[in-house]
Amino acid sequence: MSQSGPGHTGLFVHPDATRYQHFRAACGEAFARLDAASGAGGAIERMARGHVDLLVIDVAGCLPGDPVLVTGLSMLLRTRNGAPVLVLCPYGHTAWLPELMAHGPLQYRIGPVPDAALRGAVDGLLRQPANGPLNAQQQLLDKERELRELLTIQRSVQRAMAHAEDSARLAEQLCAALCSFPGVRHTALLLQRPDGELRLLAEESRNHLDLGGLLGREDNLLASPLRDAFPPLLAASAGELVLLDAPAKMGDPALALALHRRDVQMVLALPLRGEPGGPLLGAISLMFDRSLQFTREQFACFASLAQFIGFALAMSELRGRNDALADRLTQLDTRDPLTGAINRRAGEALLDSEIRRARRYGIALAVIAFDIDNFRSVNDVYGYPIGDQALRAVVATLQGRLRVSDTLARMRGEEFLVIATHTTAADARKLAEKLRGAIAGTPLPGCETVTISLGVAQVAPDEGALTVIERVDTALRRAKRAGRNRVELAD
Repeated sequence: MSQSGPGHTGLFVHPDATRYQHFRAACGEAFARLDAASGAGGAIERMARGHVDLLVIDVAGCLPGDPVLVTGLSMLLRTRNGAPVLVLCPYGHTAWLPELMAHGPLQYRIGPVPDAALRGAVDGLLRQPANGPLNAQQQLLDKERELRELLTIQRSVQRAMAHAEDSARLAEQLCAALCSFPGVRHTALLLQRPDGELRLLAEESRNHLDLGGLLGREDNLLASPLRDAFPPLLAASAGELVLLDAPAKMGDPALALALHRRDVQMVLALPLRGEPGGPLLGAISLMFDRSLQFTREQFACFASLAQFIGFALAMSELRGRNDALADRLTQLDTRDPLTGAINRRAGEALLDSEIRRARRYGIALAVIAFDIDNFRSVNDVYGYPIGDQALRAVVATLQGRLRVSDTLARMRGEEFLVIATHTTAADARKLAEKLRGAIAGTPLPGCETVTISLGVAQVAPDEGALTVIERVDTALRRAKRAGRNRVELAD
């Protein structure tokens, strides 16, 4: 349809005629002729019949990832061979932008777009450069600067990933690294827990913005009423890139005002996955103090960083689980499963280590051996389950009386060894009496009160583990022969 424009031809692509009519009302005067096509096929046919100065693709109502639509639009973009293209993309579906940029250069505007801003974008694309070579040189300089910026942020993120110790520390370092990109004033990393709750793991603020305070919570963020409006929550729930070029477009005036007060003009949020196509791990958020037109390379860089960050978080979580499993296996290998005391092998190894340390630094070291008096009769009269309960109760009672530096080991059956560091024979005897009295005064579940007999020995300067164990065992046997429920000091 002819307009009063200066001779430019435009083509608007969208299946809804109402969208075309709105665009024509806002920008029709910029064209001598403005045609419409309902889809990519019709647009390609129209361009085959004659030159089109500006192709306008409106993807409102179209869902990113539609294979038929993606194929058609990719063919349409390739047909342009670099000629001007403007994509109108509604907020919430901005994942279209990097997907379409992969098939050809384009400019974009995120809807809703005010008529004046839409007309400005159209005029800018239709305006011919005043100095072609100078413009090309400036574009080259801009591209070099952009590549330097991308390389800088990639290196910052790589350094952060190389020195992270756990997920929380990794998240803090990544947020700090992402703040090195020009214009970024706030970054945040949101992580999804195994139970499905999304929480704020870390943030870095250069504008005093507190994201947890802004959202009113740091846990269970997907339960927030802002789930379908705020970019990081949208990215974490939908699993797609979300770009917001004006806070007012979220539809929440209070949130938009809060961001405006912190000089936030644009927000980019990307989903995090441990592997391509894998389950969502959360989202990364970047807030800018300016509105930028991202290029294909910038989108690709941020997408790659999100992929690396997701992988790093998944690996950090896996390392944490492996460490926990290793600790658990170590405990299973060194702990007596019934009582929780360390087992005989671990006890003998620890005693040998403590003897070497005591000899090196000239400090006192003592051991206390004890067993439960007449324990076989407890098993015979009350049964092994009650006997096991009695063992656990005795160990629990004694563990509550031992010092932090003391270690209890189960040597065999009902026989135990206490390794008491920085302890002389006299002090070890006092500790042994304390332990004996504690057991004698403690009722045990399912049976009568039991008693323990104890032997005490201080490790001699040139004595080894086997020798001191033999000496303290001898003292223990002497205590049992002397009537039980008593303490004997080794010779």
